[in-house]
Amino acid sequence: ADEITTISDGRRDAANEDPLLRRIRSLTIAPPLLSGQPAAGSENETSFTDILVRKPSGSSSAASGNLSPNLMFELFAMYREWQEEMAKEISGKQGELENKIETADALAVKLLQRFNYSVTSMRSASHNLAEEFIHCRWKLVN
Repeated sequence: ADEITTISDGRRDAANEDPLLRRIRSLTIAPPLLSGQPAAGSENETSFTDILVRKPSGSSSAASGNLSPNLMFELFAMYREWQEEMAKEISGKQGELENKIETADALAVKLLQRFNYSVTSMRSASHNLAEEFIHCRWKLVN
């Protein structure tokens, strides 16, 4: 009943390989976001942490690194696309809400009309019953 299954370390053929593993293996290192000279005091930044904790030089921010114009353009284009998608999503949700509000409003008007009709019917019925009761008592007294 209990079995131990081992998986060989060898590569499998590409057809049976997990798509996530295939995507991970196909990843490449992207070009750096910052171009420029490294901060004074660090010969070679070898890790991501070195880049993140690097302090800008006191002389100017231009020496510590600048974003390339192409990268800035790509970032702004991506941001604009994201904004447009969010605007479409928000306007779609707003339209759905408006439809729901209109439906609820129409139902409320219908319910109010039916309620008013019921109140009017009950008033007229009670008035008729009261007149009938008075008429019957008048006959009994006479």
